[in-house]
Amino acid sequence: MKLPRDIGGEDLIKLLAKFGYEVVRQTGSHVRLKSEVMGKIHSITIPLHKPLKLGTLNNILSDVAEYLKISKKELVERLLK
Repeated sequence: MKLPRDIGGEDLIKLLAKFGYEVVRQTGSHVRLKSEVMGKIHSITIPLHKPLKLGTLNNILSDVAEYLKISKKELVERLLK
């Protein structure tokens, strides 16, 4: 599975809204999101860089996929369709 290499922080925030993530606060160039869709609170921080570094994007997607109890491959497919 190849991750998109041109996705920025703002783009990722909009995509994660599909999964119930909401902006809580912003400090400088980092935005804090939270979701409660799985019955407990999950928070992640997204840097507003364009594009996001591949390792950063990979870690964020892995964390979100683990919280949603789906594979990272399925998460990427659902985000990008």
